[in-house]
Amino acid sequence: MRTHHRTRLPAAVLAALTLASGIAGCSRADRGTAVEQKSQGAAAEVRVGYFPNVTHAPALIGAKNGFFAKELGSTKLTTQTFNAGPEEVNALLGNSLDIAFIGSGPAINAFTKSKGAIQLVSGAVTGGAQLVVKPEITAQEQLAGRNIATPSLANTQDVALKKFVAEKKLPDVKVTNLDNPKTFDAFKKGELDGGWLPEPWSSRLVLDAGAKVLLDEKTLWPEGKFPTTVVIVRSEFLQQHPETVTAILKGELAAIEWAKTNPAEAKKVVNGELKALAGSTLSEAVLDRAFSGIELGIDPVASTFSQLAQDSVTAGVVKSAVDLKGFADFGPLNAVLKEQGKPGVNAPGLTK
Repeated sequence: MRTHHRTRLPAAVLAALTLASGIAGCSRADRGTAVEQKSQGAAAEVRVGYFPNVTHAPALIGAKNGFFAKELGSTKLTTQTFNAGPEEVNALLGNSLDIAFIGSGPAINAFTKSKGAIQLVSGAVTGGAQLVVKPEITAQEQLAGRNIATPSLANTQDVALKKFVAEKKLPDVKVTNLDNPKTFDAFKKGELDGGWLPEPWSSRLVLDAGAKVLLDEKTLWPEGKFPTTVVIVRSEFLQQHPETVTAILKGELAAIEWAKTNPAEAKKVVNGELKALAGSTLSEAVLDRAFSGIELGIDPVASTFSQLAQDSVTAGVVKSAVDLKGFADFGPLNAVLKEQGKPGVNAPGLTK
């Protein structure tokens, strides 16, 4: 019987990883992706990271309901949970994680920091982010001089908010980086004017703390689609153990299809995992609202990534947009999709 280890990295370890990430990332980056590793067959262990968030539902369901385990065979699955993308990037670059369900912004940053030693291999969830504010704020111009929260510096929502503020030329907007539960508490106390937040936290502020939606991020993207959660992997691990990466992607796809067929059960599983991993459950109303704002699917919406890279520049997070050529490797995913008679994923400008 396979055991699943769920661990949270303590602050001291995360700090060490932050220091180590530059060293570890550079050493791998020096080797780069030019030195192709030979496949070594299935890995003995695969370490997968994700968030206790509704927007990471495919990972939560894949781990809890055994979809990953079924495909992994004798490979041991070890899972770790994180509260923000930058922490998860540090774990990847510090070589304590192999595969990560992560936001699109940190995924790009991981590729940049590692100088190409991270690959985008799949999508997971689109949508599910909103700018929610105090009820008296009824127009975008009224954000001037306000204090708005995002989950973490340079995370997906942080970039989205800062880009929005820059483009709208809104003066004196204070952006506060807080863990989502702290944002909820601070908003209730009146210490914040709002937040650009992923689900379920935007729904929690609206339904449990009296916030109003000022902007749904869907309205800023063509057809309302933007990647909220994607799957990235260390290039070295992908080269050495492609069949293990393929197994995780098969498990992810199975979890997504099960969730779409069994939406009520999927919500229960996700809520149970939020209780186990984060210590609290969501009301039925919050859960329903959160799920209504997202779409589970393996399409990473690759066409948006050049814009996302430019958004980091507009937001002032980076000085210049990164060249994303080589960022994506959809070979394993497209092999899975072909095997199941489904259309493949295209990656304009992202593959080698």
